[in-house]
Amino acid sequence: MRGKNMALRGSVLIGQSGGPTSVINSSLLGIYEECAKYEFIENIYGAENGIVGAINGWLINIRAQDKQQLELLKNTPSSALGSCRYKLDKDLQHPDYQKILETFVKYNIRYFFYIGGNDSMDSAYKISQYLQAKKYECRVIGIPKTIDNDLDLTDHTPGYGSAAKYIATTLMELKQDANVYSTPSINIVEIMGRNAGWLTASAMLAKKAGLGPDLFYLPEQTFSIQEFIADVQNVFKKQPHVFVVVSEGIKDAEGNYIAELYKQATKDAFAHTQLGGVGQILANELKKVCDVKSRAIELSTMQRSSAHLQSKTDVQEAYNSGVFGATAAIMGHSDKMIAVKRVPGPIYKLEYGVVSLSRIKNSEKRVPLEWIKKDHTGLTDDFIEYAEPLIQGEMKTPFENGLPKYFQFKK
Repeated sequence: MRGKNMALRGSVLIGQSGGPTSVINSSLLGIYEECAKYEFIENIYGAENGIVGAINGWLINIRAQDKQQLELLKNTPSSALGSCRYKLDKDLQHPDYQKILETFVKYNIRYFFYIGGNDSMDSAYKISQYLQAKKYECRVIGIPKTIDNDLDLTDHTPGYGSAAKYIATTLMELKQDANVYSTPSINIVEIMGRNAGWLTASAMLAKKAGLGPDLFYLPEQTFSIQEFIADVQNVFKKQPHVFVVVSEGIKDAEGNYIAELYKQATKDAFAHTQLGGVGQILANELKKVCDVKSRAIELSTMQRSSAHLQSKTDVQEAYNSGVFGATAAIMGHSDKMIAVKRVPGPIYKLEYGVVSLSRIKNSEKRVPLEWIKKDHTGLTDDFIEYAEPLIQGEMKTPFENGLPKYFQFKK
């Protein structure tokens, strides 16, 4: 792997952006530990709250932190540096860009790593374009992160494996709980996923284990309230309890989010619909036609930062992405995102590479329709073969006084 130039003397800046995950800090640690090996790296900083920190000059000296404590980053959920959902203007003349450049010049930042999802890759691309226009030499690398698993041009994203493991495990526990009573019931579990149903699909791992949902509704398929009610009633003919999983981003035939139709949605800084509450909407609709207890359960933010169910594979791959990203930048690459592809064969193995930020920004990868059963009863074995390797292994979380021990930056 070789870029245009080799080593560039200067400092490193690392930022985290978007929704947190249980393994995003492993990528941070991977970047830090790889960059710390080289004498031409003057210092290594973290930007508080992502791009917002770069704009305002809120930097943390990572090298000043206790080295042994930094190891806790692998077990620490959420974004240790803080995050943001700040949209950079498409006009590169916006004052934000000049402020970022001033921060870079002040600290001699020559390597910038941004850990995030689709929108974060867009931000990294815009910053790189601005720096190039100003002839300021700085290598910009995107490190993938999203539990949604919707980044294009890569097999999967760090964060997804642990979220899938948490969701599948939680659903198994909920199924056990739901089956306790003889009284008929309907349980609807709402799972994150605006336009891609990878997280909801992970419920199929629980079904394979014998404790999964009866019905699955992903945003890749058109959703119909009438069809949904009929599906539930058909399951009821066979058993007293119905267990349903649904993506927050399900849409009708006209492309309208069900949550928007019932006024349960807002917009974020990137103009993305902020969804939530669709499980309760469906429970309320069922109550109108079924004289059965209907409960909506929203996993919400628990599914993204549950470090107690980290996948060891996911943690290691997140760390490797950070290491590979640092190596790519040092070798001269810029305007790239780290991507992985599977090596064909019976043993799960990955190859790491780079793809252009201009190709990845604001694009989405969705669950293949041919993997989703048309009768809403689950997914095919293709999904199981895809997802099962990502949830393997458990981490040995350090505990103190009966509770997990997490890392916190000292400012």
